[in-house]
Amino acid sequence: MKLGIVGLPNVGKSTLFNAITKAGAESANYPFCTVDPNVGMVRVPDERVDRLAEMYHPKKVTHTTIEFVDIAGLVRGASRGEGLGNKFLSHIREVDAIIHVVRAFDDSNIVHVDGSVDPKRDIETINLELILADLETLEKRMEKTRKQMKSGDKKFQEELALQERIKAHLEKGLPIRSMSFDEEEAEYVRRLFLLTSKPVLYCANVDEATLADIDSNPHVRSIREIAEAENSEVVVICARIEEEIAQLEEDERMLFLQELGLKESGLDKLIKASYKLLGLISFLTAGETEVRAWTIVKGTKAPQAAGKIHSDFERGFIRAEIVAYDDLMRCGSYAAAREHGLVRSEGRDYVMKDGDVVLFRFNV
Repeated sequence: MKLGIVGLPNVGKSTLFNAITKAGAESANYPFCTVDPNVGMVRVPDERVDRLAEMYHPKKVTHTTIEFVDIAGLVRGASRGEGLGNKFLSHIREVDAIIHVVRAFDDSNIVHVDGSVDPKRDIETINLELILADLETLEKRMEKTRKQMKSGDKKFQEELALQERIKAHLEKGLPIRSMSFDEEEAEYVRRLFLLTSKPVLYCANVDEATLADIDSNPHVRSIREIAEAENSEVVVICARIEEEIAQLEEDERMLFLQELGLKESGLDKLIKASYKLLGLISFLTAGETEVRAWTIVKGTKAPQAAGKIHSDFERGFIRAEIVAYDDLMRCGSYAAAREHGLVRSEGRDYVMKDGDVVLFRFNV
């Protein structure tokens, strides 16, 4: 999973990236501090993996990972090449989902590219540039489709009708992700690689003073209203505090969060929301050799999940022996779970569930 961190210049993208990856990406109080995208791999926190490791004492423990990409700040006119426009847009095209960082705090000491903090205007600036870029891409595709229609194949006529529907939606200033498609149309739209079709998670970057009372922050309320209108979600974080948390050891981190009155870090909230955004779940494998989490799309069947581990597992799939994580923990061991009849044998049509602890049987 690759997530692109985007937003206007100087809203806290690189500070957040530092917190997420501890990569030390350059962060400063001036626009276009980030020119080329910084990339960092992040371990997904999952206490289930840690508790299974305590049970099995494996030689190796492997958490699943997410790739975060810190992309250069976008400005008005980027679709026409302003700022780092074209380069910025090409980097967005490569990610699975967008984390749109929006500044939600006032501080005269930190420069805003437009001179003032206004989340609604800032979000519209980004969305408009992505919409304009999509319109340009779509026009080129429509021109090609019109030529293909000369062959007489009705398929191209249907494609043009869908393209025209998308174009009309974009011309209203609305992102493609707010449209509804049937399964076949959705697959076609995915192949167009349009920027506004990518799922978006809004990240409201607040200051430390308002973190304890988020609901009183008018900027956060504004961001939530916009997100709700397009069926997106909002995660509220303080990028500066997250950067501080990232420097601490695990036990110090928990104490620091407790002092702030927080149950979990902004990073944990961000990762959970990202999984939900992309419809992802994790299944687990456990043994003396390794305890490991594997990420799959919700709805994946057992043979395809086995293929995530190795293609031979999918090709020679026989069955999956599965116990729910909670049942395994309650019983205290795999053997005890089997004695209680909680280890199930599932076939090819079984749809994997989040937290399944699985042993795949296969024969090649």
